[in-house]
Amino acid sequence: MKREQVLIVEDDEDIREGVRILLESENYDVREAENGKKGLELLDEDTDLVILDIMMPGMSGIRTCEEIRKSSNVPILFLTAKAQESDKLLGLMAGGDDYLPKPFSYAELLGRVKALLRRYKIYLGKCETRQEKEAPYLELGGIRLHETFNEVLVDGVEKEMSDLEYRLLRLMMQYPRKIFSAQNLYESVWEEPYFYSCNSTVMVHIRKLRVKIEKNPKNPRYIKTVWGKGYRFDAEKE
Repeated sequence: MKREQVLIVEDDEDIREGVRILLESENYDVREAENGKKGLELLDEDTDLVILDIMMPGMSGIRTCEEIRKSSNVPILFLTAKAQESDKLLGLMAGGDDYLPKPFSYAELLGRVKALLRRYKIYLGKCETRQEKEAPYLELGGIRLHETFNEVLVDGVEKEMSDLEYRLLRLMMQYPRKIFSAQNLYESVWEEPYFYSCNSTVMVHIRKLRVKIEKNPKNPRYIKTVWGKGYRFDAEKE
């Protein structure tokens, strides 16, 4: 069986070595880069996860993430020494899927890595045992979404989605007009315990999703805000 491949982009050699040893002990195939430019050179279609430091000399982790997102939806786990909520939001808005503040425990890091890889395999169809017998689609309004793989078309135009964006949209399309609270969405999509600060995480991903599927994100046709309650997907056509 092919081993899952993890790319570590981190300028601190000691952190890179520690993470590499941990992941190799769990049978992951690990590649290392000391900066964003080298990381982009090593990134390929076999990469299953990127662990990316935000604060690096030269090309920052934010910039590296933006470049990755131009060609790949591979899950990205940010490592950051910054603890402010605004800094975390910047990483998520750039296309990151999760973040882990330094210093971190190896147990927590390994838990995040396994969770992201599990979602990536399931929702991007990388499970070896899964075979697509037919193409089940959800079609509401002008959106056509594949229920198994990350494939979304809006008015016939394919849209690139991160794993989290795809899962958010799929969940809301499966239950049109149902009002989802931020807690509903976070626990269902992120599969982690909900805290009040998670509201911002959900809000950022809803905003990014609207930019991709709405003609006018400030006056959304599909994903409506129900003030004081949450969000719902409105399937009505214009």
